[in-house]
Amino acid sequence: MKLAMVGLGKMGANMARRLLGGGHELVVFDPLPEAVSALEAEGAAGADSLEALVEALEPPRSVWIMVPSGDITEDTVQSLATLLEAGDTLIDGGNSNYRDSQRRAAFLGERGLRFIDVGTSGGVWGLAEGYSMMVGGEVDNVEHHRTIFETLAPAADRGWGRVGPAGSGHFVKMVHNGIEYGLMQAYAEGFEIMKAKPDFDLSMRQIADIWSYGSVVRSWLLELIGEALADDEDLSAVKGWVPDTGEGRWTVMESIELDVPAPVITLSLQRRFRSRQEDTYADKLLAAMRDQFGGHGVKKA
Repeated sequence: MKLAMVGLGKMGANMARRLLGGGHELVVFDPLPEAVSALEAEGAAGADSLEALVEALEPPRSVWIMVPSGDITEDTVQSLATLLEAGDTLIDGGNSNYRDSQRRAAFLGERGLRFIDVGTSGGVWGLAEGYSMMVGGEVDNVEHHRTIFETLAPAADRGWGRVGPAGSGHFVKMVHNGIEYGLMQAYAEGFEIMKAKPDFDLSMRQIADIWSYGSVVRSWLLELIGEALADDEDLSAVKGWVPDTGEGRWTVMESIELDVPAPVITLSLQRRFRSRQEDTYADKLLAAMRDQFGGHGVKKA
């Protein structure tokens, strides 16, 4: 089936390549002309505007957007809503907040347009390994786009599925990322404990490799730890500053709204905040309090 893709960042471009490799016809647009040119060289038809992109498709059209969550997604949806016709489908494969996806589905539905939200996992490895996709939308419309999901997934019958109505795909991906926060933090803490034990002169890379086979804690994340440690076990070139893209925050906020305890995910998010601070006022105050009540002394700045 012929598909349009808007947004050719690293992940969007790799998804486009996987679709082209699977025999799909593809029209692509990105504000950066060089990103469009790169896909044209690999067989895609390029468009220099959203208008040209829509005109290149026969109705009913399907347009997949892969742009950052927030204002740029909203602007893209609003723009396409004025260009698409009743019966066309807009697919959001980015990391949008599920509530925004529910709202956008209703907004587009009032105009006769259809909406699918796809929580997409796989990162830079998706081109080779395939993408895990959590799909939200109407059953018949998801089925109509089945060949696209089968091509992008690790296999036609695994790694993807319709999980519920509009918004559910991004909701499940939100929780997926919250769980990811907890897994990453647990690995990081465990390896730090081992690194801090000088008696055994442990190799972190070797341990990551051992645990990657047969262990109950084996995972793709553990394999990636091994890759990250391959050339520099001390990570001397890496600053311990860890950002968050929003989905961990949304998961914690949802747990509060639902009265569902999520201490591991919550603490993992808080730990990321802590990684961005150096010599905090709170730590200084803790030191001062210990000195005041116990005379423990303080290290002078």
